[in-house]
Amino acid sequence: MLFKLAWKSLLERKVSMMLTVLMIAVSAFVLLSVETIRYQAKESFSQTVSGVDLIVGARTGQLNLLLYSVFHIGHPNNNISWQSYQDIASHQAVEWTIPLSLGDSHRGYRVIGTSDAFFEHFRYANRQSLKFADGRPFDDTFDVVIGAAVARQLGYELGRKIVLAHGIAAVSFSQHDDYPFEIVGILAPTGTPIDQSLFVSLNGIEAIHVNWQHGAPIPGSGRVDPDSVDLTPDSITAFMVGLTSRIQTFNVQRMVNDYRQEALMAILPGATLSELWRMLGSVENLLRLISMLVLTGALFGMCNMLLASMRERRYEMSVLRALGYGPWTVFSLLQLEALIMSVVAILVAVAGLHLAVHIMHDQLMVDYSLHLSGQLLNSELWQMIGLILVATFVVALLPAVSAYRHALHTNLGR
Repeated sequence: MLFKLAWKSLLERKVSMMLTVLMIAVSAFVLLSVETIRYQAKESFSQTVSGVDLIVGARTGQLNLLLYSVFHIGHPNNNISWQSYQDIASHQAVEWTIPLSLGDSHRGYRVIGTSDAFFEHFRYANRQSLKFADGRPFDDTFDVVIGAAVARQLGYELGRKIVLAHGIAAVSFSQHDDYPFEIVGILAPTGTPIDQSLFVSLNGIEAIHVNWQHGAPIPGSGRVDPDSVDLTPDSITAFMVGLTSRIQTFNVQRMVNDYRQEALMAILPGATLSELWRMLGSVENLLRLISMLVLTGALFGMCNMLLASMRERRYEMSVLRALGYGPWTVFSLLQLEALIMSVVAILVAVAGLHLAVHIMHDQLMVDYSLHLSGQLLNSELWQMIGLILVATFVVALLPAVSAYRHALHTNLGR
């Protein structure tokens, strides 16, 4: 009966009620969107690489090694000799490895030299393997596979010839014009840095640098037939390691860190990813604070609406008292009206959030490498919804107490 009374009372002020609901809905949408993106970004961030037990590179900081090997950000301070790579890859505890060679680019996108093992063993998210939207893996020296974002942003299709550049600048004056590559595969979107990269064979990387020294071609040297030279790499940038048993993780890590032939280090990608996310914690807290302030403003707007309506509703309150309703009933009525408006606003915000994710899912994945799962209502989002309802109760205390006090001393004669 009290709910029915509260609902009809709101309908009597439908215009102001709808505007208040819309204001709260927009604020709740902002808060829930920020929380959803924060949570999903954290999940996507922590699952950028999955199933890799160790990442090995030249001795440097853990975060630096993670950034340039997984996120393709920054520069390595040194390379790993091919002999050292083969030595560690042949260890009895190592099941597979993925070599990575960095240093070239195409129109600002990183070019990664690797092997067939990349397409076979690389996993992301919940151990999802790489899939091709079109084409196949490379099998020739001058084949290239491109990520989904590269294909979309540059409008590339299978069969197109492209030229790689030395260095990672968006505009480079050191082009490998003599050795064009043909696009043979386009990867499906992954929501990871894979989408923003191009992949060629290690032989391809070596072939385009034949007769190059110090980042420039040797004057007077022309195109060299790659079949006439040895394209075995002298060095690579880093490599990912999968072990036969995770029990061996710390033993192999210690072996790499103590490697005598050259200064190497091995990191656990999961632990280093968690450390990197903690460093970004202040940014997510700032976003959450801004959205909370927006919601607080909307809730105070609702409080102002309820207080403004109290003068118009004095007669209504007096009638309720005459019918035998106690002051606590009047107090509960105002609280229930506020909660009804908040619940309706939350439902509108959640529906809008699902619709926005459905519409923008593919664009967010390709353009921003952000993978949003269909399951949006996670535990943290439920906590935010609970927080909105608690805040509604607290903010509505002022008009509810005002109605309670009015009900104590008012009567039909006033």
